[in-house]
Amino acid sequence: MSSEPRIDAGPCVLRPFRAGDEEAIAHHANNPKVAANLRDHFPHPYTLDDAEQWVRIANEPDPSTNFAITLDDAVVGGIGLVLRTNVERIGAEVGYWLGEEAWGRGLATAALRALCPYAFETFALRRIDAGVFETNLASMRVLEKAGFQREGVLRKCAIKNGVVLDVVMYGHVR
Repeated sequence: MSSEPRIDAGPCVLRPFRAGDEEAIAHHANNPKVAANLRDHFPHPYTLDDAEQWVRIANEPDPSTNFAITLDDAVVGGIGLVLRTNVERIGAEVGYWLGEEAWGRGLATAALRALCPYAFETFALRRIDAGVFETNLASMRVLEKAGFQREGVLRKCAIKNGVVLDVVMYGHVR
């Protein structure tokens, strides 16, 4: 990586994942309540090996698209972008997670509010969006508090743990 951006998010700091973060990542990520609201590529159980693999690949994009959400430099979650390609190359999908111990403190909202200006500036994006399972009311609230607008519902388009779900789409435009 050519640089190591640190983004002040108020109550937390966003920084690249790094060696030494693995135990904290595994500790916070290995929770069925966390995994329940994420895509299946976020494993459960979440092992130390999974965390080691994530730290190896998380910083491959340059500029950074993946950040640790930290309190006092200790990882409590993560936030990242998936840059779109082709005709959608002016957009990105955002995703985030927090360990249960960090819930209810405004950290996800703060992280999202801080990441968006970085994303718009660094990648010349016009749009950032997120899809949320219909059952994840807390994440919908995070997006709304961070300035995202509810744009619609993709009916019965996802399956998680054997349950078919609607996905609520949110967008934030520059």
